[in-house]
Amino acid sequence: MFRLIRALAIACATAAVALLTAAPASAHGFTSTVYADVTSPESGHVHASLGLEYDLLVVSAADYQHDDPLFRQGTAAFEAHDSAAQAAALETHADTVMRYVSERFRVTASGQACAPVRDGGFTMEERDGVPYTRLVLDYRCAAAESHQVYSGLFPDAEGYVRDTKTIVTYELDLTSGSAALDAHQPSFSTQQAWTQRFWEFFRLGAEHLLTGLDHILFLLALIAGSRRLREIVLAATTFTLAHSVTFVLAALGLVRAPAAVVEPLIALSIAVVAAWPLWRLYRRGAQASELDAGGHFSLDRTGWARLAVVFCFGLAHGLGFASALGIDAAWSWTLLWSLLVFNLGIEVVQLAIIAVVFPLLALLRHRASLTPALATGVLAAGVSVMGLTWFVERIFAL
Repeated sequence: MFRLIRALAIACATAAVALLTAAPASAHGFTSTVYADVTSPESGHVHASLGLEYDLLVVSAADYQHDDPLFRQGTAAFEAHDSAAQAAALETHADTVMRYVSERFRVTASGQACAPVRDGGFTMEERDGVPYTRLVLDYRCAAAESHQVYSGLFPDAEGYVRDTKTIVTYELDLTSGSAALDAHQPSFSTQQAWTQRFWEFFRLGAEHLLTGLDHILFLLALIAGSRRLREIVLAATTFTLAHSVTFVLAALGLVRAPAAVVEPLIALSIAVVAAWPLWRLYRRGAQASELDAGGHFSLDRTGWARLAVVFCFGLAHGLGFASALGIDAAWSWTLLWSLLVFNLGIEVVQLAIIAVVFPLLALLRHRASLTPALATGVLAAGVSVMGLTWFVERIFAL
């Protein structure tokens, strides 16, 4: 009996940790991503198109320049969900916004600063269900063989968000590619080594999974519903194949889904996959962990049906990963290599979580005759509840 109580306490603690850390409606925490497309139309001329989170831009620029009217006007437009009013607020206070952005996003040519001017007005768009501002800057530079791009936008010191990422795609100095900038690596050069770019996107993928609680909970749901090690390995592989498919399709511009559809679907996937073992526990009780007559790969019909569900939902997660890299335009080939490295970072962390959690859960399941049902049921129930909670919040934009 003591072993049973101890096992139940451990399972409850596991579910409680998931519930407590999952409190925010946004599964990725208070972070922000800046998107920058940098090109050089001609020698001495650099063109930068920036995508900036609107409400964050308003509060950061207003605070930096002590521009209270910008804060009031911009916040009112944000709360009213009025994109025209949002653009108008930025236009009215263009000097404030330009000073903030130009001092934190810089381009240099062989170490010499390029002078920026605004090209056109502020336009509004939406990314992951969040209003973004599109700001285009033209830089006049001295003739040079290499360019450097620096981003210090929305730093941790401001206290509004943490760990801002700037995803840069570029065509400069007869080279094209992409870079991921943050507080640890705030700048890059067009002459940087490929190994450095590899590490930047590998780390970005690893951090995206670790800070994306919805993806971690989906992985925990896979682990909770797996009766044997081969099941979780096959499920994780199926998930990988599925989100890789939508990664590539998004990069080719062949598929695109709005965040209003993708984000609720990701939340629903967590609830459904976590509810799978609960249904088996309801139908079969203590025998829920037993396999039926084996088939290909030693999976029974339940195992194959679960893989089909995992694959379908993995497609939705792939669209979420693609959105994190700013893949929203057709034929984004400059991001394709970085996308694969980003994906590799995700997979390494995913395998590490499986290597740690599954053996612990397997050990817990073998402690007593009723422990498998308790351990699986409590963990699956906690994850399923969080998935349903996020689903409702994202459907109704709570």
